[in-house]
Amino acid sequence: MDIMTGVGLTAGIIVITAMILMGGDLHMFISEHAMIIIFGGSLSATMIRFPLSALLHGLPLGAKFAFTMSRLSAHDLVDELARIAEIARKQGPVGLEKVETDEPFLAKGIRYVADGYDLDFIRDNLERDRDNFLMHLDEGSKIYRAIGDCAPAFGMIGTLIGMVQMFANMTDPSKLGPFMATALLATLYGALVANLFCLPIADKLHGKLLDEETNRTLIIDGILMIRDSKSPTLVREMLLAYLPEKHRHAEGEPVPA
Repeated sequence: MDIMTGVGLTAGIIVITAMILMGGDLHMFISEHAMIIIFGGSLSATMIRFPLSALLHGLPLGAKFAFTMSRLSAHDLVDELARIAEIARKQGPVGLEKVETDEPFLAKGIRYVADGYDLDFIRDNLERDRDNFLMHLDEGSKIYRAIGDCAPAFGMIGTLIGMVQMFANMTDPSKLGPFMATALLATLYGALVANLFCLPIADKLHGKLLDEETNRTLIIDGILMIRDSKSPTLVREMLLAYLPEKHRHAEGEPVPA
C-alpha cells in the first residue's frame, strides 16, 4: 500500500474542509450545477480524447497503482534473482518448480524457465507482457492528466455561464446571489479536482511507470541469464547495474568513492 497517496489526499481534504468550516457553512460550497459542469464536462472531453478501450484499462489501473506499490523493490529483485539462480545451478530447471515469489511477473518468468522454453520464446513473451503493461499504465497517467487539464477550463466555462445568468437577471436581486455562487464554485471545483486529485495522481503514475519499467526489464534480464545457466554471482553483478550507485552495496559495506 502506498500510504503517501492516501495521506496526501486526506490531508488536502482536511485542509480545504477546515478552511470552509472556519468561514461558514459547508452547504454554502455545494452546488449541483457546478458539479455537473466540472465532472460532466471533464469526463465528456476525456471520452473524446481517448478510445473506450483506453478508458476501460487506464482508469482502473491508474487508480489501483496510485494507491499500491510494487511488492519487491529493485534491490530485493536482485537478491531474489540471485537466489533463484543459485537454486537453478544446484537443482536445475526442475528445482524452480517449487520456487515461490510475491512478484507475478517474476513468477511467470520462473515458470517459463522451469518448463524448459527456449531463450527467444521467454524474451519475446516477457517483453511483450512488459510493454503491454507499461502502455496501459501510461494510458492511465495520460487520462488522469487529461481530466486535470480539462477541469479548470470547465470551471472557467461554468463561471462564464453563471456570470451570463447573473447579468441576464439583474432585475431580480434574489437570483444574483445563487448565480454568483455557482460561477465561483465552478472555478473552485475545477481547481480542486485538477490540483488535489488528477494531476498529482498523473505524476505519481508516471513515476511508478518508470519504476515498473526498470523492475520488469531487470527481471527479464535476470530470467534470461538464469535460463542461460549463468552463475549467481554473475547474475547479481550484472543486475546491480540497474540500481543507483549508493544502493548497489550491502548494508554496512562501504561505498567506493
